[in-house]
Amino acid sequence: MENEEKITEVTEETAEETAAKAVETVEESAEEKPRRRGRGRKQKIETTEEKPQSEWIERVVQISRVTKVVKGGKKLSFRAIVIVGNQKGQVGVGCAKASEVIIAIQKAIADGRKNLINVPIFKTTIPHPITGRSGAGSVMLRPASQGTGIIAGGAVRLVLELAGIENILAKSLGSKAPLNAANATLEALKALTPFNEVAKKRGLTMAELLN
Repeated sequence: MENEEKITEVTEETAEETAAKAVETVEESAEEKPRRRGRGRKQKIETTEEKPQSEWIERVVQISRVTKVVKGGKKLSFRAIVIVGNQKGQVGVGCAKASEVIIAIQKAIADGRKNLINVPIFKTTIPHPITGRSGAGSVMLRPASQGTGIIAGGAVRLVLELAGIENILAKSLGSKAPLNAANATLEALKALTPFNEVAKKRGLTMAELLN
């Protein structure tokens, strides 16, 4: 009888131990399952690709409202004047009309990029004095020494800044309208002659010409 009681006690103890172990294993497996799921899945790595910044800079000079009288009444539109440049010797002026301001600006930027010119820059200034004219606008440009800055205003200053000129003297002598002043400045910069071309025409080197 005693042996049977001992056997029953042992069996009861072993049953309790096995039940406890089973509960522990279930809890461990429940804890491990999310970990395994996490390991099995591929983690999404968020990569933020920075868009390369464009070298072209656009500056809006003027936005004017234009009213056209037609047979049915009045037609309203907007005119935008934009200057485009890369501050490395290229600049252009664009003008466009549209029924919305944003569309007019976009069309003016596209027009400015079509009409880009190359500006000969000599030591952060222009090679020689020059005067440009466009319509009723007239702009006088003079080279300046280092540290002078851009002595100009309005649309003339924006054109010179976006062209990459750092030291210059400018004076608007004709019409003060932004479009006329910008086009006159562009004509003056277009007519500049670099020193290397003058040296070739005279049969001299750059050092001889500058001395």
